[in-house]
Parts: sequence; structure tokens; C-alpha cells
Amino acid sequence: MSYLHSMTCFTEGIKVLAPVKWRSLDGMVGVFWDAEGQAGARGYYLSPDPRIVIFFNDVSPFIRMTNREGGMTGYSRPMTRAVYVPAGVPLWTGFTATHRFSHLDLHLHRDRLLRFLSPSVGASAALTALRRPVEIQDTAAIETMAGLLVGEVSAPTKHAVFAESLVAGIVAGLLDIPDHGAEQPNGRLTQAQMNRLMSRLGSCNGNRLSVADMAQTVGLSESWFANVFKQTTGKTPLQWQLGKRIDLAQKLLVESELTIADIAAQLGFSDQAHLTKAFRQVVGGTPAAWRRMQQFS
Repeated sequence: MSYLHSMTCFTEGIKVLAPVKWRSLDGMVGVFWDAEGQAGARGYYLSPDPRIVIFFNDVSPFIRMTNREGGMTGYSRPMTRAVYVPAGVPLWTGFTATHRFSHLDLHLHRDRLLRFLSPSVGASAALTALRRPVEIQDTAAIETMAGLLVGEVSAPTKHAVFAESLVAGIVAGLLDIPDHGAEQPNGRLTQAQMNRLMSRLGSCNGNRLSVADMAQTVGLSESWFANVFKQTTGKTPLQWQLGKRIDLAQKLLVESELTIADIAAQLGFSDQAHLTKAFRQVVGGTPAAWRRMQQFS
């Protein structure tokens, strides 16, 4: 199908370092960028179609992102190596330091994705997958396929079907495709969904996520997510998340010389007393006492 993507885009402080390479395929457009963002640079992106962004270097220390207008101050998170943005989901980005980067943008027609996924997983599962945002840091084989695709976008050497098959592989490897029956009343979260949550929590450096944020990460409604999460883990989302944040606090207590107040600030607790109360609730003792015990064990 003939397809030209349409996206509302605004950037400030980002400059292109080489001619942009692009190629139109069946129901998709691939665009390769080599650019640099200055400290304080920012961008806004909104597309009526799904899209995938794959970075070829680690940008997480330099670029932050949020899906909330004005959310850079309290709701931003590090940009990951690969991102799937569902249709109609806005994205704001901001640079914390000057950084050169290269990335591949894939603009995908919704009907083309459904035509690819539905024969294998069914229309319902395909639609569910297209609604679920994905953010991963470990790109592994996806980056390999993306590198091959950049070659076919920049200087085609093979029939378009080769490039299209690479896009299909990236889509299958990146999207969170649900198991059949995953949304039955007594269902459970899939391992892929739990992995998404762990990755999202890790990208926030231990800062607290709301239940709504966690539900959005796995593409479920907040009420449904809370129900299946408890069935999956035996804990409420906030109980589980607190345990993971305390795990990070324990790691920092053992592996760093940060003060307890510094650890509290780094993990998003309001102050040292807040961390101490939560730590005692989960571990049974104070952070200071637990750190001393580890030093002498």
C-alpha cells in the first residue's frame, strides 16, 4: 500500500549532522538520522500512526522523555534504546547534556501492522499489542536487524521485500504481543508484561510510579491492571513496587558510600525518615542497622 507518514513535530536545540536518509515501503516509511542535541534541547512528537524509534548508542544518560505535557519536571524518565509509541500518543523529550546520536524511525500504517500480525496472533491480540507502549534498553537482535535496515534505507541493494521483512522482524521482537486468553477475568500478567514493568521501574532509577503509569506500561486499564497484578504477584502494585525500591536501597547501601539521606533522595523518597519507615516495613530494621550488619557479616 502507498503510504506517506504524517507527524506533528517540534524541536529546539537539535541539529542534523548528515543528510537524512529515508525509504518508503509497503505501508511503512524508514528514516535514518544522525544528529546532535545541545544541553536543554527539546522536542515534541505526535503521530496519527504507530511508530518505532531505535537508537544506535545509549542515550539514557542524556535524553529524558515523558508523555505528559509539562511532565519533564516530575514525570520524565530516561530515553531507552528502543521505543514503540502507539498511534496518537504524544511524546516530549529533553536533553540534560550535549549528545550526538543516531537513530532509525519507523512510521507504520496501522492497517499494515494488523495485516502482518493478525494471521498469527488473531485480530484481538494484534489490536491489544498496537495499543501497548514499549520501552526497552536491551535491544539485542532488534538492533542487528535495525542496522541491516539502515543499509537498505540509505543505499538499497535488495528488493523492497527484504527491507519489509526486517521491519516485520523488528515489530515481532519489540511489540508486547499478548498470549491468547491473557485478558480473561482470572488472567495473569505475562512474563513479557512483568519484564516491561521491571524495565520501566529501572529506567526511573527507583523513583515511584503511579498505578496508572504501571498500567499504561503494559497497555491495560488501571482497574483491570490492579486486579490481574494481585493475581500474578500476590501483592498490590504499590506493595510490589515498594519492595523493588527497597531492593535498590539495599544495593546502594552495600555498594556505595552514599548517606541514607542521599539514597532516599536518589530513590524518590521524601526524606531519610520516609525511607527508614519504608525500609523497616519491608526488611524489619532500619537502613543504618542493616548496613552495619552487612559490613560485619
